[in-house]
Formats: sequence, C-alpha cells, structure tokens
Amino acid sequence: MVTQRKPKASKYLITPTRPVQVDRDRSVAGLLEKMEGTGFGGRQLAEAHRIWLDMLGDNTTIMVAGSGALIPAGMRRLLAYVIKNRFVDVLVLSGSLLFHDLHETLGRYHFQAHPTMTDAELDSAQISRMWDLLASDEEYREANEWVGGFTNQLDQSRPYSTREYLHLIGRELAEIASEDGVLTSAYKARVPIFCPAMADSGIAVGIAAARFEKKNNFMFDVVQDVLDMMNITGRARVTGVINLGGGTPKSFIQQTEVSSFISKDHHHGHKYAIQITTDTPHPGGRSNAVSFDEGLIYGKLARGAHTAYVNCDATIALPILITALSQTAAKYMKCRKRPNFTFQRDLIIESV
Repeated sequence: MVTQRKPKASKYLITPTRPVQVDRDRSVAGLLEKMEGTGFGGRQLAEAHRIWLDMLGDNTTIMVAGSGALIPAGMRRLLAYVIKNRFVDVLVLSGSLLFHDLHETLGRYHFQAHPTMTDAELDSAQISRMWDLLASDEEYREANEWVGGFTNQLDQSRPYSTREYLHLIGRELAEIASEDGVLTSAYKARVPIFCPAMADSGIAVGIAAARFEKKNNFMFDVVQDVLDMMNITGRARVTGVINLGGGTPKSFIQQTEVSSFISKDHHHGHKYAIQITTDTPHPGGRSNAVSFDEGLIYGKLARGAHTAYVNCDATIALPILITALSQTAAKYMKCRKRPNFTFQRDLIIESV
C-alpha cells in the first residue's frame, strides 16, 4: 500500500491540490468550494465566487461591466437577480446588451438557431443571427420605434447623461413589463446604468430615426457620465469590478481610476477584480483579455488586489456563479453597507 508523504521543505510546495469527489447532496456553492482545491479554470471560477463574497462582506462598491449577446443567450434573469438583490451597485453595459434587454422586456424573444440554417435563407426571411441565436428584424424595428417614441416625450432643451436616460427608460418599461429584466430591475433597485458606447446600439438607431423624421432633437452628455463615475469611485471606501467580456464597458470602468486623479478622493485602484472572458492578449487585445497586468500598470488595480481570471464563456460561468451566490450570499447581505443613489440630472451619491 502506497502512502502519501510530504515533499522536502520548500517555500513553493505548500498547498497540495484536492481531487474533487462526487457528492450527490452537494449544492452548486458546495461544488465550487471543492473546486477551490483544484487548478486551471475550475479553481479560477471557484475563486471568482469567493472574491464576490469577499466584496459583499467588505462593503465594496461593486461595478459590473458587460458586453456581448448575453441577453439573447439567456442570461437576462440571472443579471436581473443580482441587480434586484444588490449583489452589484453600478452597471456599465454595452448598447447592444441594453437593446436586447429592452426587446425582451417588450415581450419579444430571441430564438435558438439550427446548424442547418444558412445565412442566405435567414436574410431572405428577415431574421438576424448571432451565431446560434436568432431574432426577428421586424421586431427589432418595432423596438427601435418604441425607443424613438419614448425619447420624443423627453425635454429636448437639454442633454441627458446615458445614466439619467437609462433610468428614465427603465421607469417607463417598468410600467408595462410583465417580467423584470436588466433595465427595470436597475430602476427598481436604484442601481445606475452607464452606456459609454450608446451610439453602437439599436437604442441609438431608434433615437436617430426619430430625429431624421424631425420629431426630436435629443442629445447625450457623455462627459456627465464620466463625472458621475468619477464621483462614485471617489466616494467609495473600496471598489471592485466584475468584467463580463471586454470592450468599451470594461475600459470605461478602468478609466474611472485614471480620471479620479483629478479628484481629491482618489483611492489608488480597485481592491477586487473578476474577469470572465475568452479573449487572449497576444493578438493585441490585452485590454479585453484575461490578464489584469495592464490594469496594474495604469493604476487601475490596487497593489495586492484580489483577482480571479476566468478564461471561460460567460454563459457557462454566470449560471454557476450566480446560483452559488443565491446559496451563500445571504449572510453577507445582512450587514452590508452599500452606496445609495439619488437619481436627478446629477447623480447624488451617499457613500458607504
């Protein structure tokens, strides 16, 4: 019989891995706890869960950056859950993600594609494709028109930050929604949403169509978004970021640490960071990729920050992470102090 023995003394060989055993009675959170003793992606996903709990327990202002087709891929209810339960405090989302959410909040759907479907036949049927997901072009145009009609009702004599605009659109949708999505959950939970690339979205198309028809002269004030985010970061005792993919939303949150140097409240980087992406740095996409090294260089992360790099499709990681949080986060929420926001033309922040 072979018995395990300790290795020779070394400052490196300290913590042995722990093989995962089958336990039919384990919860998802229990499985992640076991995965903390593994390696590679399993360990990183488990550490992401632990870091999210640490953020909740450390009275952290938690910022989430999200992009891509997460809503068509079925992540809408999961995102709404973490918003409603205030597992997050600030959202920075792509315009397409928000438009997809609006589309479903209006009672429409996204659909699964079949491998035999060709782009040519879908185009002739006026169907849009996102890899293995489908949407009706006609229904998307109806959502564009809804956005234009809503925007026509706003005061055209002044510009709006995307944060103020999205709060108002969430309020409007909440009046008619049969089920909460991202926009309506954020409105009800008083969680601000920023969209630094609004022009790249169906929302902007709807606004532009209404302006083309001479029905509005609506303008965005994106500089106010920068000031609001700077103030949120400056007033926070501790900040943490969860990046779902990369692109402009991630860069916008990272920018707040750089721009806050103009404020007297700068606190030298995020203490916590979780990155969930399949992008890699070597083709030049370092800002989108798993590594946080670039964040350290520009002062975006604190020295010694707690980080998890999950090289995984977010549609795999999010259901596991958020289900686990539903089983573990309650005890952290009882004493959590989180930022409170008053939504006016300028965002008023009560720091934690």
